[in-house]
Amino acid sequence: MSKKVLVLATNYAVWAEELQAPWDALKKAGFAVTLATPQGKKPLPIKMSIDPDFEDSLQHYKVNPPEVCKRVHELLDGTEWNNPIKIADAKMADYDAIVLTGGPGTPLDIDNNPKVHTLLLEAFKTNKLIGAICYAVGALAFTRNPDNNYKSIIYGKQVTAHPRAWDFDFELSYDLAGTTPDNAGTNVVTPGFLLPLQDVVEDAVGPNGKVSANTKANRVDTCVVYDWPFVTALSVESSIDYGKKLVEVLNSK
Repeated sequence: MSKKVLVLATNYAVWAEELQAPWDALKKAGFAVTLATPQGKKPLPIKMSIDPDFEDSLQHYKVNPPEVCKRVHELLDGTEWNNPIKIADAKMADYDAIVLTGGPGTPLDIDNNPKVHTLLLEAFKTNKLIGAICYAVGALAFTRNPDNNYKSIIYGKQVTAHPRAWDFDFELSYDLAGTTPDNAGTNVVTPGFLLPLQDVVEDAVGPNGKVSANTKANRVDTCVVYDWPFVTALSVESSIDYGKKLVEVLNSK
């Protein structure tokens, strides 16, 4: 029987490839994939993440390959992402793994979402695969285990964290592609990202954990860490290898 995977995405700005790459990898591998968002609405990418000419001002290179942008447009124009369930309606007992996808909207409605924490804690306690990329790792940090003095579920583990040196330092608006009147995202503007993720994650793993925040990571030298039950990935450059590692681990179980 095909393994069942629950994929979570923000309603306030996914980074396109951080959803597309693991989604396509899991689907191609033959897993039964269910998409869930906080509002039960189609997850939409921030516009800069489907612009092939967008150059990251901190890393100084174009981060969105044209072929990725083309594939994301196919997904947006198609039906695969059209009807996600609400995260609040998901039951971890129905799935073999939970996979979190990234994007600047993730701190707004995923990382701090009690419903997400409930799913993650249940997955952790029942020894199921947990994946997170980029800022979605914050949700792992904020999920606390009452059986371990409310330490994070990643306490003592090896995980990634979006490097503090890469955190946007400019006012960030969440301009989405493909909005509709009933799926318009948010007009909030934040002073960069909402969380200093590397610091949060370093605190969460404690003195015996390890955080990989490699500022030299790129599409050739990616940053994906596997420490059961967690597969974590640094940022967009590691999206493809994140998907590959999720498939590899699921196939090994």
